[in-house]
Amino acid sequence: MRIPVLIISLLFAVVLVRAQTIRVGAKHFNEGYILSEIIAQVLENDGYTVVRNYNLGGTLVCFEALRNNEIDVYPEYSGTLAAEILRKDNLLYPEIRASLQREFKMDVSEPYGFSNTYALVLKADLSDARGIRSISHLLEHPELRLGLSYEFLKRQDGWDNLAATYSLKQQPVGLEHGLAYQALDEGKIDVTDAYSTDGEITGNNLVVLMDDRKFFPVYAGTSLYRMDFPQKAKEVLSRLAGKIDEAEMQAMNAEVLYKTKTFEQVARAFLIREGLSANKRDVKVASVFNDILHKTATHLRLTFVALVLATAFAIPLGVFLYWRPGLSRSMLYITGLLQTIPSIALLAIMIPVFGIGVLPATVALFLYAILPILRNTLTGLQSVDPLLKKVADGIGMNRFQKLRYVEFRLALPSVLAGIKTAAVINVGTATLAAFIGAGGLGEFIVTGLALNNTQLILRGAIPAALLALLVEFGFTFLEKWWIPKHLR
Repeated sequence: MRIPVLIISLLFAVVLVRAQTIRVGAKHFNEGYILSEIIAQVLENDGYTVVRNYNLGGTLVCFEALRNNEIDVYPEYSGTLAAEILRKDNLLYPEIRASLQREFKMDVSEPYGFSNTYALVLKADLSDARGIRSISHLLEHPELRLGLSYEFLKRQDGWDNLAATYSLKQQPVGLEHGLAYQALDEGKIDVTDAYSTDGEITGNNLVVLMDDRKFFPVYAGTSLYRMDFPQKAKEVLSRLAGKIDEAEMQAMNAEVLYKTKTFEQVARAFLIREGLSANKRDVKVASVFNDILHKTATHLRLTFVALVLATAFAIPLGVFLYWRPGLSRSMLYITGLLQTIPSIALLAIMIPVFGIGVLPATVALFLYAILPILRNTLTGLQSVDPLLKKVADGIGMNRFQKLRYVEFRLALPSVLAGIKTAAVINVGTATLAAFIGAGGLGEFIVTGLALNNTQLILRGAIPAALLALLVEFGFTFLEKWWIPKHLR
């Protein structure tokens, strides 16, 4: 009787541990990281085990991850929920909450206390020189160059509707939000979109243009979770209600940007100031070298698994199409279409099917690796000298013997070239896996873009480039070792 009791006890312990584990998500921008870290630490202080899934792209990726039970909570804004999720204007906070509960079985905490509204900003000297104080004044200056974040360009509460409301004629260009401030400083653009609590506004001496036609809704910061979120955890997060005002949020953003503090350190300091954490020990900063090694290993694992799967799939398919030439053109067309889908779009599409993390990233890399391997396999087999095929037929070889001893061996240089091309492509594409929480060197790049931190970007970009070179050299060595000299 003891064994069944032990098994039941172990199962109960596993269920209890899983129930005490909460997955916190974060959008890929400075404030999103800080707020998510505050959520994570306040839950940890109450005994919960927290899994952090940061760098989850924009609103669509985070919301779909929450909707598909891949994360349990992430910080969001009331204006974004109204305009982007519910597709309704001028909703009050209680109406937003009721609509989320009714339509998506989701709920929100009480607001943190600040509103991080969208805004348009420009340099103070330009504002003074041309008397530009409100968004309406932009109508008088069609020559101004606007550079706007990609998400803002297509949001319901973004550029298209803003331009229609104010009758603006400028044609903005798209750029990453974290790079916009540098572009302003270098004079490459004149106006950009911003979040009103961005630390860069005061740091770069920028002017926030008055929204004189009241286009932007209130963007109250809050925690978004499903209705099945543990009640005790909801009560823990309710301690954050009204604790953060605009000035404090902007100051925390600036601490990360200009004082080289980590998100963890800024979050811990805030919780201590507000009496929400008794742990006054500073957060230990992980070794940069160890962090690079860990992320490089993750990057290699993603690339290797996807490449092996793609090779195992594409080479047999290439042989089959070689034997069925009537199907080859349509199949190459289909696999070619996969290459035309932008990587980040493909990753976002996969969230409802595969969730977030390693699995959808591996599937995406697998799909991108198919075409070069398939095409080179098919081309190599088709390029074998017809005379040699006739000789093989003449000595009595069957189809499989001819493939094994003649055709595939002669096609091997082309096949390996396809695998090498797929591997190099995957090393670069795998950096985008960070947008769906799969890790890898892309985490450095995504975070660096959010902070406009060139050093952090290079921390991911340089190892990724070196990996691509190592892959290239590795396959070159393999070709010399495996393929006879007269076939190279």
